[in-house]
Amino acid sequence: MKSVEHSKKTTDYLHYVNRMYQRILDEVDVGVHAVDETGRTIIYNKKMMQMESMDSQDVMNKNLLDVFMFKEDQSSTLVKALQEGKETSNVKQTYFNNKGREITTINNTIPIYANNQIQGAVEIARDVTRLERLIKGNINRKGTLRFTFDSIIGSSAAITDVIESAKRATRTSSYVLIVGETGTGKELFAQSIHTGSNRFSGPYISQNCAALPDNLIESLLFGTKRGAFTGAIDQPGLFEQANGGTLLLDEINSLNLNLQAKLLRVLQEKTIRRLGDTKDTPVDVRVIANMNEDPIDAITNNRLRKDLYYRLGVVTIFIPPLRERKEDILFLVQHFIEKYNERFQMEVKGLSDEVKQSFEENAWHGNVRELEHIIEAAMNIMLDEEEIIMYSHLPFHYRNKMHVKEKAAPTFSIDIFLKDQGTITAPLKKQMELFEKSYIVSVLRKNEFNISRSASLLGLSRQSLQYRMKKLNITIE
Repeated sequence: MKSVEHSKKTTDYLHYVNRMYQRILDEVDVGVHAVDETGRTIIYNKKMMQMESMDSQDVMNKNLLDVFMFKEDQSSTLVKALQEGKETSNVKQTYFNNKGREITTINNTIPIYANNQIQGAVEIARDVTRLERLIKGNINRKGTLRFTFDSIIGSSAAITDVIESAKRATRTSSYVLIVGETGTGKELFAQSIHTGSNRFSGPYISQNCAALPDNLIESLLFGTKRGAFTGAIDQPGLFEQANGGTLLLDEINSLNLNLQAKLLRVLQEKTIRRLGDTKDTPVDVRVIANMNEDPIDAITNNRLRKDLYYRLGVVTIFIPPLRERKEDILFLVQHFIEKYNERFQMEVKGLSDEVKQSFEENAWHGNVRELEHIIEAAMNIMLDEEEIIMYSHLPFHYRNKMHVKEKAAPTFSIDIFLKDQGTITAPLKKQMELFEKSYIVSVLRKNEFNISRSASLLGLSRQSLQYRMKKLNITIE
């Protein structure tokens, strides 16, 4: 009887000690991670969970190397202690958790012996992830920002097709016209084409044509000769400065038509003449031009010369708006969260379900730029300990817009459609095509066959609507 009572007291005491031991481990301000001789985790405290953004169930009783990934030139200090039996002190280690997030710690690692045999290892870690981010951020800000095709976020068919077309443009020096709505990332593509071409070692110069008045933009592009006008000096223009490299002309359709004619001459003859000069100077410059409207609309409304369009549009790249590649939204969100986590020294992990649904329903007229600004604004008002972006964190103008009932699309009854079709014998795919054709024709009629208005109401770009009309054999008489 006494042995039973003694055994019960011993068991209760061990439970008590275990609770005390677990509480102490969770209260210390360092990460503690221990493994047995096979590399299986047996101790993993609260601080370590916070440092590595992991849950206990994701790590406990699992092999260390099944959970974490290490760089090629680094190995786990815990595994090294198991294999070599060496104690290490103040060793910096960079590795990745099961979500691919980079972690940097300073570790003290100790092998555990019993009967001269290694029975496990324990690691005491201090988090320096934020410090590493800050250092890298300072280094990046000191350098010259260069975008490549790897900088373009998205895996949808809409964006991958455009990326492949842009990559093919890197093989030549032909002029490129990039067309896309505001905020779609036109300059990102322009820089990627430059950095992917054999002109990468040459200069890359960007100029927004709408930012300066015509009299200044002309001298800025072509340069000036001393005495050309009061105060004029010998000054090379952007074409001369970009010689051997790439010149990006943003919002090319904002130039007046006379200046567009001069630009066309430069593109054709590959020479420039400074203002006030009498001689021509040869230049070797690849011109990439951007515009935020359909070139055909710009030509029709006398904002773009037709001959300049044909000269610039040797390679034409249409960047799809965000509403046509909504499957990329969450990838972009994660990218922007990581960007501003680094900039603001925060630990935001993602979006609430309500925010995800809202993002899916939004038309994103400001495209990727609008999405980035909303993420940045939300993270500016979040508290340090908050990890999920909630709907209440979103800027007021966005929440207000989502609550305003937008103009309803034309009503279209599926019952009437099915009735018109009579007996249904067509396969589902064919039936969906018939419905799509009928709906598009209905919208076109209600908008008096105006392509731009109809495309806007359908949530499509003008080019996408025209493509669908051609595919479905819809003609306008």
